[in-house]
Amino acid sequence: MGWIGRHRMEAIANSGFGRIAAVADTSAEMIGAARETAPDAQVADGLDGLLAMGLDGIVIATPSAMHAEQSVRALQAGTAVFCQKPLGRTAGEVRQVVDAARAADRLLAVDLSYRFTEGMRAIRERIARGELGKVYAVDLVFHNAYGPDKPWFYDPALSGGGCVMDLGVHLVDLALWALDFPGVENVTSRLFAGGEVLAGADRCEDYATARVDLADGTAVDLACSWKVSAGQDAVIGASFYGTGGGAALRNVNGSFYDFTAEAYHGTSRETLSTPPDEWGGRAAVDWARRLSEGARFDPAAERLVDVAAVLDRIYGR
Repeated sequence: MGWIGRHRMEAIANSGFGRIAAVADTSAEMIGAARETAPDAQVADGLDGLLAMGLDGIVIATPSAMHAEQSVRALQAGTAVFCQKPLGRTAGEVRQVVDAARAADRLLAVDLSYRFTEGMRAIRERIARGELGKVYAVDLVFHNAYGPDKPWFYDPALSGGGCVMDLGVHLVDLALWALDFPGVENVTSRLFAGGEVLAGADRCEDYATARVDLADGTAVDLACSWKVSAGQDAVIGASFYGTGGGAALRNVNGSFYDFTAEAYHGTSRETLSTPPDEWGGRAAVDWARRLSEGARFDPAAERLVDVAAVLDRIYGR
């Protein structure tokens, strides 16, 4: 029930698609804050207590090392899962969760929230309609002038990796999702920690660059970082260039939350979206809506393995 978990809980509660039946956290303070939004929610004793209640669905917002195991346990108990990213620290862990969801025939979704910005939705629709022509290049960036505030983020055994696992997962997902998941031909990368090139997996990277060559010939370049001298809080962008035009999503004035999206035609530009856009909880609400409508296993969950496999290759795994 930290900030993310509480925010997603509030989004679901306010959507009308679900009732918050129970909450669990090791912190009494966090439980107290959560119950300000959901005063009728029971306080459960951890995951076991939640699963014993026979819930329709569970939102998992624990440290990354717990995601796969907790998701599998929930799914095997017959409970649908909405999990924070990353779903697993490796593609193997993600595969275990997706297989568990398929076997249980339960809805599984991950909080890949940038898909739900108005700007990225508009860009994806333009690409699908062919308005950009053949997309041949994608540039992606997510620089964070700060770093995570929890120690476990900096332990690769607990987090699975540094800024790539934390931020790069969104970039890889956006590129593959916007292009309808073409195959991946080749991945090269360079990871840094404190300005030094990483030679092993004993530290988490704080800066990374990667090149992902797709099977259809598209070149995807990405860069992400923690604690970089960005001149502002964050630099976030996703640019798509095609034979018939371009389109880009960019954050506004260093914001983590405000974005503009534009389409490009030569030297002219067209605005696709501007702030405000309350996108942060939409992935959770979408999962809750589908769950309320009776949705079961969604084969699109297989794409989560595709994204994780690219991350593995960026890490040289």
